[in-house]
Amino acid sequence: MYYYSYMYPYHYYTKAPMYNYGRQLQYPTYHVKNNEYWYPQHKDARVTLKDYGKQPFVVNIEDAAEQNNTFRTALWTGDNLQVTLMSIPVGSDIGLEVHPNVDQFLRIEEGQGVVKMGDSESNLTFQRNVYEDYAIMVPAGKWHNVINTGNEPLKLYSIYAPPEHPYGTVHPTKAVAIAAENHS
Repeated sequence: MYYYSYMYPYHYYTKAPMYNYGRQLQYPTYHVKNNEYWYPQHKDARVTLKDYGKQPFVVNIEDAAEQNNTFRTALWTGDNLQVTLMSIPVGSDIGLEVHPNVDQFLRIEEGQGVVKMGDSESNLTFQRNVYEDYAIMVPAGKWHNVINTGNEPLKLYSIYAPPEHPYGTVHPTKAVAIAAENHS
């Protein structure tokens, strides 16, 4: 029993001992029939990296981005938005590009690099160092490139509005991505 000088009868329960029961258990999450949607069963669950299309979808985007080892994989493609995962090898880059009618959001989940932007290929006047947890906003019509300057792959995800790549896009390497873009 705890001793409190004024516990009884004067200050009844004013200084009663408090117990810390810790965090309560969370209710478990469940897979939908036929695994149509992915919901984590536990913290270390891995997502199957594929395009989940126009269906409702919930994912730990940090875990998915860090799990991805391809240059580009579309994770979700809708009518007005697309989420892709990217892994840029050490010393490589995404390639200088412009999207005339597409705004782009990129978020670095692992690694470090440099982002360059400008009004033309030869006039990249904007340059910033980027690190884990940094976000990059690229307005439509801006030339841009992200270069991996670290000593580990640069893991990131990109959001395009509207979608930039066809549904189900998977580019294992930058060379495959360039070939696919030149073909289309």
